Amino acid sequence: METNVADMSIAELLEAKKHKELKQRIADANPIDIAEEFEKLSRGRQAVLFRSLPKDAAADVFAYLPAENKEELIELLTDPELGHIINDLFLDDAVDFIEEMPASVVKRVLENASDYTRKQINQLLQYEDDSAGSIMTTEYVDLKEGMTVGEAFARIRRVGMDKETIYTCYVTDKSRVLDGVVTVRTLLLADAANLVGSIMKTNLIYASTGDDREYVAELFQKYDLIALPVVDTEKHLVGIITVDDIMEVLEEENTEDFYKMAAIEPSDEPYLTSGVFGLAKKRIFWLSVLMISAVFTGSIITRYEQILAIFPALIAVIPMLMDTGGNAGSQSSTVIIRGMAVGELHLSDWLKILWKEIRVSALVGGILGAFNVTYRWFATSNFRLGMTVGFSLFATVILAQTLGCMLPLLAKLLRLDPALMAAPLVTTLVDASCLLVYFSIAEAIMH
Repeated sequence: METNVADMSIAELLEAKKHKELKQRIADANPIDIAEEFEKLSRGRQAVLFRSLPKDAAADVFAYLPAENKEELIELLTDPELGHIINDLFLDDAVDFIEEMPASVVKRVLENASDYTRKQINQLLQYEDDSAGSIMTTEYVDLKEGMTVGEAFARIRRVGMDKETIYTCYVTDKSRVLDGVVTVRTLLLADAANLVGSIMKTNLIYASTGDDREYVAELFQKYDLIALPVVDTEKHLVGIITVDDIMEVLEEENTEDFYKMAAIEPSDEPYLTSGVFGLAKKRIFWLSVLMISAVFTGSIITRYEQILAIFPALIAVIPMLMDTGGNAGSQSSTVIIRGMAVGELHLSDWLKILWKEIRVSALVGGILGAFNVTYRWFATSNFRLGMTVGFSLFATVILAQTLGCMLPLLAKLLRLDPALMAAPLVTTLVDASCLLVYFSIAEAIMH
């Protein structure tokens, strides 16, 4: 039974050499879906698929390919084909691509780029990696105050095809100083004879080229933007940042925070393509630090060997006490790190945060402590042991949540990433602290 062409995947169409049907399929397909198919193909068939793409879609598909597929594909393309791609890419995508490639590939790419594209790429590469300048594009629509709405639309039609976005247009003077912003919606609803200067907005939200990209992301979230102008020190408009670039920034920052919260050095490479030694290298440092710090926990237990010898029942409680303290501290640190990441909490709120966490921990610790007093009393008939565990748990939860909320704020004060003060580090500090509290209470109650 012959397979229906409509049910065949792109890879199957290539295998069956149905090139006519393949071209029809990819002509209507989304560039992202086509890019996903490349990972399923051999190198030779990747080149066949890429050459089957319409010229106006090739650069879009290329932009969505993983770095390793881009490098492999470049080796298979001719210089004219490579030049067509790099010149058709949006500049911010071209810069991201250049930064991912080895020097030999970058040299060949730039040799085949047009003079204009090469100049723009080199200019953008001069900005710091985490700055607004590094993620902006110079492809935007600029208008003048003295233009009529009709003239503005004529310019948008003339230059808009190669721009990153045409919905938001920027109004500059003769020296390219940013004066205002106007949307296509505003232009559409205005009379054709109206001047752009009379309908533009002048209460501008913009970023400077040296601003940190996390700050730029906060502007997008706060003001619900789809594009943001970027200016130099003299307020000359030099580029724009679009929401798709910010989505990539947020993904990268969130990924980096996840790594740090797990005490792993961040990695730019996908997991499956990362080497074993590379992954081990990124994990070993923090594991060593945490292991060495755990030695203090062992020394605390050794110090109180005498009381443990007299009351062996105290030993059985230690794992529960340490786990509960670690979990309580992690809960608190996670809430505070998240609050600072989305802009809900600031350093100036430290007293309010501390007071709230003390009240929350007192309530939670009181409930857990009371439960343990009751349970130990009925299970062992040892009221003193129950009181020791109950009071220790109460104090541990308060101490753990206090440390959990204050350590991220301390990191922020020291200009460190608050994500460093997450579960592994908090748990290690809480373990040592809760043992000191536990044995101190045990000595006082058990005599």
